[in-house]
Amino acid sequence: MKIKILTILSILFIVSCGNGKETFDASGVFEATEVIVSSEANGKILSLNIHEGQDIGIGNEYGLIDTLQLYLKRQQLLYGIEAMGGKSIDVNTQIAALEEQIRKLRIEKQRVETLLQKNAANTKQLDDINSNIAVLEMQLKAQKSSFEKGNKSISSEEASLRAQVLQINDQLNKCRITSPINGTVIMKYSEKGEITAIGRPLFKVADMDNMILRAYITSSQLTQVKIGQEVKIFADYGEKRKEYKGKVSWISSKAEFTPKSVYVKDDRDNLVYAVKVSVKNDGYLKIGMFADVNL
Repeated sequence: MKIKILTILSILFIVSCGNGKETFDASGVFEATEVIVSSEANGKILSLNIHEGQDIGIGNEYGLIDTLQLYLKRQQLLYGIEAMGGKSIDVNTQIAALEEQIRKLRIEKQRVETLLQKNAANTKQLDDINSNIAVLEMQLKAQKSSFEKGNKSISSEEASLRAQVLQINDQLNKCRITSPINGTVIMKYSEKGEITAIGRPLFKVADMDNMILRAYITSSQLTQVKIGQEVKIFADYGEKRKEYKGKVSWISSKAEFTPKSVYVKDDRDNLVYAVKVSVKNDGYLKIGMFADVNL
């Protein structure tokens, strides 16, 4: 009996040692944040100084679309603004003559009022002066209002031209081909000398420094995972495996059927949950590379 028990334990030990291959909780493939940079202007591509595999930086200029017509339109608008400035009316200069007449009549009015006190003038003279002052004041008010309206119209037209200049400046800026993110060019769709249009893809850039491993876990594993949790990643390098540290950045709130290309710990579970694990790339990780996760 003792011999039989020892034999069974030995067999179990051998089997357990033979099955010492490391197991993982989930598997998946690496992804990266990819951005397709499209043309924001119409015209001929004058330059596009990028190539696939090149590292590019956010905001840096890597190409230019023809800007000649936009530049000429901008110059036309600037000349129009300059011409508008010459049409503006100096209200004070235009009404100065009327104001001088009114001033002299008021002086004359004071003189006549003094003479009336001494019975050296009649009231008709004073009435005539008051009437003339009233007429001139109405003319002054009308002219001032007319000039101010004219200036306001000119000012509005000038403001409209300035707004158009800002539009042109924005369009000129969009002729500069820049990258919206720091990353690596993984696809180039256009070349120098081609005619492009708004919305046409120019190149694709991916953030290769910060990779994302998309893996799938079963419902029974949900209790082992939370956002922000640090996990171990084992990437495939032929016969070798390299370990990385990762952090769970997203967990799907909905279950889905197991993708055919994905293996989970328990293949009998048909419904799985997608998770994303952020991994800092040391330069070896590539898009589409397989890796395993230990929770």
